[in-house]
Amino acid sequence: MTPIDVNREAPVVGAAEAYIEAPIETVWRVLSDLEKWPAWNNGVSKIRVGGPIEVGTSFEWVGGGFKIVSRLEEVEPPARIGWTGKMFGIRAVHVWALRAEGLGTRVRTEESFEGWPAALFRAAVKKTLAKSLDQGIAALKAEAERQGRG
Repeated sequence: MTPIDVNREAPVVGAAEAYIEAPIETVWRVLSDLEKWPAWNNGVSKIRVGGPIEVGTSFEWVGGGFKIVSRLEEVEPPARIGWTGKMFGIRAVHVWALRAEGLGTRVRTEESFEGWPAALFRAAVKKTLAKSLDQGIAALKAEAERQGRG
């Protein structure tokens, strides 16, 4: 399978990284169980997944107050998951990469936004994206570490 990547030439690109004190399998289980996102990530208020966690499955969700329609483009357990999404004239590509490191996991999330709103409101969109990525990775860290202890 060809890995998906963010568009590094897009008007808005962001990334966040964290070390999570939990095994990669635990981090993967939390991240890839899309239907449970609202239980641990307050940035996601609703989600409806249209099938199994595999390439081609679509999901509709509300993130940061915006309704987003997404499609899984890469699912490589336990190392990578990526999707494309559309909202308000913005096309997003979001990729999560996990790597075992010591007794824990190094996680990197990247996202790119294309489309006229991203180009026109670049500074504001970039700030919103950075905040969203930081919030999402912090929520994943907290939940995976909680589950890893349990």
